[in-house]
Amino acid sequence: MQWEKLLSLKKQGVTNKRLRIEEDETRLGFEVDYDRIIFSAAFRSLQDKTQVIPFSKTSFVHTRLTHSLEVSVVGRSLGRAAGKAILEKHPHLKSTHGYHFNDFGAIVAAAALAHDIGNPPFGHSGEKAIGDYFSNGNGKRFKKDLSDKEYQDLIDFEGNANGFKILTESKNGVDGGLRLTFATLGAFMKYPKESLPKQPTPYIGDKKYGLFQADKSFFKDVAEELGLKSRSDTNDMSYVRHPLTFLVEAADDICYTIIDFEDGINLGLIDEEFALEYLIKLVKNTINTEKYNSLIQSTDRLAYLRSLAISTLIKEATKQFIENEEEILNGTFSRSLLDKCEYKAQIDDIIKISVEKIYKSKEVIEKEISGYHILATLLDTFTTAFENHYSERKVRHYDRLILSEFDDSLSESASVYQYLMECCSYVSRLTDGNALQSFQKINGIQ
Repeated sequence: MQWEKLLSLKKQGVTNKRLRIEEDETRLGFEVDYDRIIFSAAFRSLQDKTQVIPFSKTSFVHTRLTHSLEVSVVGRSLGRAAGKAILEKHPHLKSTHGYHFNDFGAIVAAAALAHDIGNPPFGHSGEKAIGDYFSNGNGKRFKKDLSDKEYQDLIDFEGNANGFKILTESKNGVDGGLRLTFATLGAFMKYPKESLPKQPTPYIGDKKYGLFQADKSFFKDVAEELGLKSRSDTNDMSYVRHPLTFLVEAADDICYTIIDFEDGINLGLIDEEFALEYLIKLVKNTINTEKYNSLIQSTDRLAYLRSLAISTLIKEATKQFIENEEEILNGTFSRSLLDKCEYKAQIDDIIKISVEKIYKSKEVIEKEISGYHILATLLDTFTTAFENHYSERKVRHYDRLILSEFDDSLSESASVYQYLMECCSYVSRLTDGNALQSFQKINGIQ
């Protein structure tokens, strides 16, 4: 793969070639991507979506929105540092094409800002709840009407694929969704493949999938414009990652490792002194012990260690990216950047504690159980209304009331797959609070 193509400024629906050297420096295309994401309704809804603790009443705890903003900031630093080294290694990118190191930061920052935009309510358990409805719940009745790949999209509902759909789908007269540059869309795609085949491979981009069946055609256009290498010898769609995706992933890994851990401390789920010891192990090579010991408040000590830990991991991830750039461009690099870093053991220790003390805490588990029931009820109500609307069955007045929420999405005809995906898309865009409110309305609860 070549950086000249990977940094494409092309946008959906634009036929003329956009050159970096001709860009307006005060309104750069990659920076416009960031602006469009941050002003979108889908991004704003992340303020009421779970990062760790559903329905948390404390301001200490991160939501998907605050998490995404922090990942974006870390991603920008990673992109700029990597971009500086790349331009030194490939000077023609600047001298001939006009690229600056800030371009790399802008692309990674925008992709990182959007990385969770497709996640449904109630965190990753929301994805599982949607999939469970179609694999084990009443949604199983649709299997006979779907192709294998269409059914897999539903039973393995994936927030990453839904994010690509949200960013690019034409809706309500808006062609091309947010119309982001292809470089940003490429960097956003952690798993550039469709849901089947699902066989595990050592390649990191095969861990999950990132494309619904309805979005394959457009992503193929994006992949070809960027020059992404195909990984499939058949008609199945699978590509290697855009190189900057590794930096987006590293930014996310850094933030959830350190900041989810910090949330656990602030919530009292992790013993503070015990936790500080683990953070100190991570930054033992860079910590200023005199400064640390001078901090009286535990919150100040925690903030200092968090800042130092993030800075340490940014430097390490950048180092790994530059050292492995050739493999990454060849599509043969198959691990996350932090998996290769010298602090992997310390990171694994922190994540292990977070899993035991936070993700498996009673508060989280109880609310995830509620989330399962809420989403199953919403999906059952919506899919039944669509099913009656598009079949020869008599449409109930109740169905019409339910479908009034979908007036802009109803067409004269739709396949089973299309209307089921519309239901999933609607549910996925709900915030935690909106989902609970809709559930209460359907069940006649004030």
